[in-house]
Amino acid sequence: MLEKSAESLTGVPDRSGSAKHRTHGPSKENSPSTAAERDLAEVLAGVVGVERVSVDANFFDDLGANSLVMAQFCARVRKRADLPSVSIKDVYLHRTIRGLASALTDTSADAGAGIAAAPAPAGSPDPSASGPTTSVGTLQYALCGVLQFLLFLGYSFLAALLAAHGYAWISTGSSVTDIYLRSVVFGGAGFIGMCAFPIAAKWILIGRWKEREFPVWGLTYLRFWTVKVLLHANPMVLFVGNPLYVLYLRALGARIGTGVTILSRNVPVCTDLLTIGAGTVIRKESFFSCYRAHAGRIQTGPVTLGRNVFIGEKTVLDIATSMGDGAQLGHTSSLHSGQAVPDDQRWHGSPAQRTEFDYVRIPPARCGTLRRAGFGLATVGQLFFLSVPLAVGGLYMLLTEVPALNDRLAPGTTGLVSAELYADALIASCVLFLGFAVVGIVALFTVPRLLNLLIEPDKIYPLYGFHYSMHRAIARITNVKFFTWLFGDSSYIVHYLRGLGYNLSQVEQTGSNFGTEVQHETPYLSSVGSGTMIADGLSIVNADFSSTSFRVSRTSIGRHNFLGNNIAYPSGAKTGDNCLLATKVMVPLDGEVREGVGLLGSPCFEIPRSVERDLRFDHMRTGTELYRNLAAKNRFNIRSMLLFLLVRWFFLFVITVLALANVEVYDSFGHVAIAAFLVVSLVLTPLYFVLVERAIVAFRGLRPQLCSIYDPYFWWHERLWKVPDEYLNIFNGTPFKNVIWRLLGVRLGSRVFDDGCYLTERMLTTIGDDCTLNAGSKIQCHSQEDGTFKSDRSAIGDGCTLGVGSHVHYGVTMGDGSVLAPDSFLMKGEEVPPYARWGGNPATETSDAPGRPPALTRQE
Repeated sequence: MLEKSAESLTGVPDRSGSAKHRTHGPSKENSPSTAAERDLAEVLAGVVGVERVSVDANFFDDLGANSLVMAQFCARVRKRADLPSVSIKDVYLHRTIRGLASALTDTSADAGAGIAAAPAPAGSPDPSASGPTTSVGTLQYALCGVLQFLLFLGYSFLAALLAAHGYAWISTGSSVTDIYLRSVVFGGAGFIGMCAFPIAAKWILIGRWKEREFPVWGLTYLRFWTVKVLLHANPMVLFVGNPLYVLYLRALGARIGTGVTILSRNVPVCTDLLTIGAGTVIRKESFFSCYRAHAGRIQTGPVTLGRNVFIGEKTVLDIATSMGDGAQLGHTSSLHSGQAVPDDQRWHGSPAQRTEFDYVRIPPARCGTLRRAGFGLATVGQLFFLSVPLAVGGLYMLLTEVPALNDRLAPGTTGLVSAELYADALIASCVLFLGFAVVGIVALFTVPRLLNLLIEPDKIYPLYGFHYSMHRAIARITNVKFFTWLFGDSSYIVHYLRGLGYNLSQVEQTGSNFGTEVQHETPYLSSVGSGTMIADGLSIVNADFSSTSFRVSRTSIGRHNFLGNNIAYPSGAKTGDNCLLATKVMVPLDGEVREGVGLLGSPCFEIPRSVERDLRFDHMRTGTELYRNLAAKNRFNIRSMLLFLLVRWFFLFVITVLALANVEVYDSFGHVAIAAFLVVSLVLTPLYFVLVERAIVAFRGLRPQLCSIYDPYFWWHERLWKVPDEYLNIFNGTPFKNVIWRLLGVRLGSRVFDDGCYLTERMLTTIGDDCTLNAGSKIQCHSQEDGTFKSDRSAIGDGCTLGVGSHVHYGVTMGDGSVLAPDSFLMKGEEVPPYARWGGNPATETSDAPGRPPALTRQE
C-alpha cells in the first residue's frame, strides 16, 4: 500500500522557491564574525537562491526555508572539507547561522579535547557491520530461487496428499455426529502436525542457532529461509498474546521464564539466541528476530532480556543487545547492536538513551500459573472442539448435505470449458464476496459494541481472563483491514470510523482525513479532534499492560493536528491542539502539553509547526471552491472504491473457477490436482495484481509531481493505493520478489536481497545491485500535507543496506555501499555519501567518513 506523510517529513511544507530573489542583507551587527559563520552563510545563500543571508536570521521564520531546503544545505556543508558536518537535527536545534556555527565550533573543540559535546547513547554499531558487501554469482542466485520453488512445490504436494486422505476418511462418516468426531480427529491431528512440522524442521535442518554469519543465496541461507518461512506460516502465530505462544517459542529453543507476555506478531527466527526473563512484557509490532541481513550476509546474534523487562510498541531490538532486570524500552525506540540497558534503567529513542519516565503505568494484578494454564487449556478446547471441526467438517457438510451444491459440484458433472462451470463460479464468488462485505460491515458495527459493554474504561483487569478475551476479540474484529483499505483516503473513512465507535468531534472534511492503515486497540476510546488529518500507519495505543494486568483508557488526538506516517499514539500523550507530528516521531508522554509546535524524531524535539509555504493551492481549500472540489473528489473516490471491489471480486471469481476445475479433475489426478491448484494460485496472484496496477497507470511510469489534493492527478494516484499488495510478503527472501518489483516498475539492480521491504511508489524508486533490504524497511516517495501532494524519486546505490524497520523518504540519494541503521528515519532530500553509516531518527552520520571504499567480495 502507498502511504502519506507530512509535506516535509518533519512536517514542514515546502514554499517552492517563495524566498527566491530576496536579499537578506546583513547589517553591520548581523555580519559574520567568524570564518565558520561566513562560510555557512555563503552555503545557505546559494541553497536558497539569494545574494547573502543574515547570520541572525531564523532559517524558517525569516528565510522561509523548509526541511527539504535545509537538507540540501546540510548535504552541501558535508561536502566541504573545511566545515564541520551538519545534521538536520542541528539545524532545528540552532535555527540561525550564528547559533549553528557556535554549536558546531563548540562540538569540534570539545571533540578535539576529548570532551563529549552531548550525552550519547551507550553502545555503537558493531565493527562487523562495516565489512564489504558480499555478492554471489548470478548462477548461484538463480539456483537458490529454483530450490526455493521446489521446496514450496514439495510442501504443497505433502499438504495436498494429507488433505485428500483426510477428507476421504471424513466422507465415510455415517452420521452428522460421526462426521463431527472425524473432523475433530483429523482437524486436530492436522493442526498439531502444522505446528509441529516447523519445530521438527528447525531442529533437523539447523539444530541450535549460534552466533555466526553466512552469505545470502547459498545452501546455508536456503536452510535458514526454509525454517523462517515455516515459522512465519505456523498457525501458532495466531496465539500471540496467549501463554501457548510462549510454550511454542520454548519448543523452538528460546529460553523464556515464567509469566512472560508477548504481543508482537513478528516471530523470532533464531530462537536459541533469545533469552527472556520472567515477568517480561513485549508490546505489539516489536522486532526481536535475533538475526539481520547486512551487506549480502545474514548475521545472527543474541537478544537477552532480564526479568520484568518492558518493551514498548513499534520497537526494534538489533542483534547483540541486552536489557537488565527491571529495565524498560519506550515505544518507537530501538537498541542498536552493542547497546546494553543496565538493571532498572529506563531508555527510549532511536538509538535508545536514558530517560526517567516510567513506561509501566499500571499496577500488577493476581495472575498466577493456574490462571495462565486455564486460559491456554480453554483456548485449546475451543480450537479442537469448535473452530477446527467447524472449518473442516462444516465445509464438507455444506458441499455434501445441500443437494443443489452436491449435484453441481460432483466430479464429472460439467466440463472444464462448460458454461455451467463458469456460471457456478460466478454465483459462488458473488455470494461469498457480497456476503462477506455485507455481513462483515454489519458485524463490525454491532458485535464489538456488545462486547464493549463488558469492559470498563480505566479499570485494571488481570490478564488471561474473561475481560482479556473480550478485549482481544474487540481488537481483532474492529481491525479488519479490508474495510479500511476500501474506505481510506476518501471522505467515507470518516463515516466508517464513526460506525466503529470513534469520537471524531465536528469533522472538517477534506476527503483525505485518514489513510488506508489505521489501527487501534479499542475504537470506543479513540478520539480525534476537529480539523485533524492523519496519514497511514497510525496505531492508537488504548491499552496499558504489565506482566499480569491490563487497562484500556481513552486516547485523544487534539484539534488541527497533522500526523505523518508510522506513528504509535499512546493514551496520555502530551500533545494538544495545532501540532504537527512527523513520520516515526516518538509521541511524548512526559513534560508539558505541546501545542502549536511540530515534533520530530525519537526522542522528539520541537520544530516549527509551519513556515512560509507555497500558497498557490490555498484557493482550492476554502469556500465554494472547496465544496466543488470535494464533491468532485468524492465522485472519483467512489469510482476508485468500486474498482477496488471489482478487482478483488474478479480475483475471487478466477480462484473459484480454478477450484471448481480442480473438483472436475480430482477423480483423475487426486491430490496432484490439489497441489497444482496451490502452485497455480501462487503464480497467478502476483501476475494478476501487477497487471491491474500497470493498467491503472496505462502502462506508463510515474513522474515527480507537485499538486493539490484536489487535482485529478492526485485522485488517480490515490487509486493506485487501492490495489492489493499483501501478496508480496509471501515472496520475501526469494529472487521472485525482485521479479515482481521489476514488473511493477521498480528500477532494480541484480541480486537484491529483500527480506520484507515495502516500496510505496515503485516507479519512482531506484535500487542498485547487491542491495540488502531488511524486514520492516520502507522507501516512500511521496508526501501530503496542508492540501498539497508531492512526489519525487529516491535512489539507493549499489551494495547499500537498509536496516530493520528503517524508513527512507522521497528525494533521497544513498551512495554506493552506504548503510542505514535499524529503525532509522532518513528524511526527504538527504544525500548519504558512499560507504557512510547513518542511523537515528532523524538519521545522521554515525561514523567518520571512510577513506578508501571497501572492495566488493564476490562468492562464486
